[in-house]
Amino acid sequence: MSGRGKTEKMTREDWRKKKELEEQRKLGNAPAEVDEEGKDINPHIPQYISSVPWYIDPSKRPTLKHQRPQSKNEKQYSAIGELTMDYDGKRDRWNGYDPEEHQCIVEEYAKVDLAKRTLKAQKLQDELASGKLDQTEREHDSKDEDEDKYADDIDMPGQNFDSKRRITVRNLRIREDTAKYLRNLDPNSAYYDPKTRAMRENPYSNTGKNPDEVGYAGDNFVRYSGATISMAQTQLFTWEVYEKGSEVHLQADPTKLELLHRSFKVKKEDFKEEQRESILEKYGGQEHLDAPPRELLLAQTEDYVEYSRHGAVLKGLEKAVARSKYEEDVLINNHICIWGSYWKDGFWGYKCCHSMVKQSYCTGSAGIGINNSECTPFEEAITEPQEEEQPKTLLEMHQDKMKEKKKNKKRDTDSSDSEDEEKKKEKLKKALEAEDKRVKQVEMLMQLDERKRPYNSLFEVKAPTEEEMEAFRMKRSRPDDPMASFLGQ
Repeated sequence: MSGRGKTEKMTREDWRKKKELEEQRKLGNAPAEVDEEGKDINPHIPQYISSVPWYIDPSKRPTLKHQRPQSKNEKQYSAIGELTMDYDGKRDRWNGYDPEEHQCIVEEYAKVDLAKRTLKAQKLQDELASGKLDQTEREHDSKDEDEDKYADDIDMPGQNFDSKRRITVRNLRIREDTAKYLRNLDPNSAYYDPKTRAMRENPYSNTGKNPDEVGYAGDNFVRYSGATISMAQTQLFTWEVYEKGSEVHLQADPTKLELLHRSFKVKKEDFKEEQRESILEKYGGQEHLDAPPRELLLAQTEDYVEYSRHGAVLKGLEKAVARSKYEEDVLINNHICIWGSYWKDGFWGYKCCHSMVKQSYCTGSAGIGINNSECTPFEEAITEPQEEEQPKTLLEMHQDKMKEKKKNKKRDTDSSDSEDEEKKKEKLKKALEAEDKRVKQVEMLMQLDERKRPYNSLFEVKAPTEEEMEAFRMKRSRPDDPMASFLGQ
């Protein structure tokens, strides 16, 4: 390609030969290209670096002269105002631009600015001479002069918003600031989420430093400080009121919502005070409410805290440990240990007195000595070797079993028959008496009016026994029986 001429179209064969030569040069099988100064050109240099820009007049030979520092007197641009219509020139927005035109524009704006300043100075001199210069006007003029100084401060980092892409750039930090995860390198300190770059807790919590004295105390410290809590309460109140039918909105009607919230809080406090006074008037107990806190009365608390000589917390106020829903460390009956603190021979007990009886009274060291002395002979009796009996044969075991069965059978047949008959007679007698009472009660209820009769008075839930069924059959009246007239005699 010539300097500013059009590119000559290469044939397919020439293009193929050119590519093969480049590959051979990269492999080192062909010598590298040489520029006009006799220096070799690295064949591995990318094309976008080795290609010569259009505004530099390249020589016919390949060169990297445009990549080296240029002298000030050397001409780098094409003829002023001349358009280059090659591939790069058509796509260059500054093609044909005259750099000297910019100086004319700068001079024009400088003249306009000088004229403005001259007119303002002349106007100021006239007002000073007449004595009508106002201080507010002077401040207003100074603000107009300095308004261009802060034009670059409008778009701050973290607040840029593109309406087309709908992407908010947030959570950026200045590079000079210390990263959150570098403030405390202790692995047991606050957790840092690298995805959202958030550290909710205070990284200095385990060092005992006051959150008000450190530069960064966690995201939650900032989130729940200032007017954040009141803002969240107002938003919650907005949702609750909207569900009940009031048309209010935090952004649309902030004044109306604020007045409504204030009136609601006043009415709520008045209602609580009235309810409290009514309860105290009815039940009493005002003297208990006026008492000082329990910590002041007993001069003690369960919270262990260590302070420095300056009043800073050194140790304590750690996170509360999740406890069980059951009662813990409940000591009864003078025990100093809980039930289950002692175990022996498969039984649980109290460690303070070695008592195996639950809810027993503690006897202390005396109980330990008694329990140990009582257990010693028992253990010895258990551990004493017993005389080994000769094992019986299967025949002997079978004969003993048959003899035992015969003895039990004779004993059972003699006693069971008599006992069963006596029990049956006694049960039948009681069932007949109960049946007589039931029949009399039914007759009495049948004589009453249905409206005065008790509910479910003629209804039985339980199933009758065999004796009750036999008594019902014996006491049942049968009108068709020819001997029914003689039953009452």
